[in-house]
Amino acid sequence: MQKHDKNHDGNDDYREGSISLGGAVAMGTGVMIGAGIFALTGQIAQLAGPLFPLAFIAGAIVTSFSAYSYIKMSNAWPSAGGIAMILQKCYGSGAVAAGAALLMALSMVIAESLVARTFATYVLRPLDITGGPLVPVLAVAVIVFAFLVNIAGNRSVGLFSLVMAAIKIGGIALFGIAALWSSGFQFAAASETAETFGVTGFIASVALAILAFKGFTTITNSGGEITDPHRNVGRTIMLSIAICVVVYLLVAFGVGASLTIDEIIAARDYSLAQAAEPALGQVGFYLTVVLAAVATASGVLASVFAVSRMLTMLTEMKMIPHSHFGMSGAVQRHMLVYTVVIASTLAVLFDLGRIASLGAFFYLVMDMIIHWGVFRYRRTEVGASSIVLLSALSLDAIVLAAFTVMKLQSDPMIVLYAAVGMIAVFAFERVYLSRWLAPQAAHSHGE
Repeated sequence: MQKHDKNHDGNDDYREGSISLGGAVAMGTGVMIGAGIFALTGQIAQLAGPLFPLAFIAGAIVTSFSAYSYIKMSNAWPSAGGIAMILQKCYGSGAVAAGAALLMALSMVIAESLVARTFATYVLRPLDITGGPLVPVLAVAVIVFAFLVNIAGNRSVGLFSLVMAAIKIGGIALFGIAALWSSGFQFAAASETAETFGVTGFIASVALAILAFKGFTTITNSGGEITDPHRNVGRTIMLSIAICVVVYLLVAFGVGASLTIDEIIAARDYSLAQAAEPALGQVGFYLTVVLAAVATASGVLASVFAVSRMLTMLTEMKMIPHSHFGMSGAVQRHMLVYTVVIASTLAVLFDLGRIASLGAFFYLVMDMIIHWGVFRYRRTEVGASSIVLLSALSLDAIVLAAFTVMKLQSDPMIVLYAAVGMIAVFAFERVYLSRWLAPQAAHSHGE
């Protein structure tokens, strides 16, 4: 079997050891905080009610179990393709691996678009603009900005992400502390329960919380470029999750201290800015808008980087077709272009609050395929615990079931779209590759 532990696209801008531990943590937290806090807080509160801060804790627990599979595989085979490599090692270069990898890529592109629109919503909030053509225009602008930074090379991505992560994590944490302090540590969200929020709603909200933490996959997708990857990939993932859960809790309690549940849901696209004004005044409102712009911009930056790495790996592994469309340069550069074009199109044409649900469906199914693959084919080789792998698989299944039940009640068409989309992805790969599993997947997976 051909090895894919290095980037072979011939682009010298991307080198082994070019991303430091700090830079990798910054990229991971950049994706998580950009999407989790600013784009998903209101949606999580809508499902979980006053318990929405606890949904972030539950999401972190499920994500930590999930991360186990990725860490074990990345420690054994650090790769610039990350998730694509994990799937290929488990299932071979067949439709199962390629289809699951495409589901992950699609969920990441959806996240880029969602966060880009969130950037636009916050930037326009001081002007009291909540719709119209300026929202997609600014969303596309920040995606193009992320593209320009990415083509400058890994060191630019790592340095820029590190600076932005330091600013936003410190600023957002201060917002949460200040909001709690100004409220006298009262939790306003607990004072109003206009709706009945059941256990199913809470578990379903964990699906979106998991989506808020899935930025850790950015790290696995960049494993081949991280310094000392056999040690630092796992350390980076757990550090990123730990940092984000602390920031998420501070902000969740800060928002809940300033706004009731109904107010959070009503302002779900800009809940932090809405919470900042009563807690911190006009200055706090504007500072929160600036922090939101920084956080979401860095989230788009890191996500564009990660998905282009994975698509490049899939192309090199002959798991997806590729056309240059007349462009010169390396495959990786082409993938950056394709990623930006697709994300920009979604940002312009679609209601990304709804498409975020598609991202959750795609990600959870892909995650379950990875856990089963590691358990079925690689657990002995990488020294993974069967109990932890099966626990991760079970937790994903429970969350996915609850999320599906809630969406069948509130928006059954999105469940249909998700099912049709997944069937289409795997059917396309089955036709393209003419096999579900590569021959070696059925045997020993030897190199």
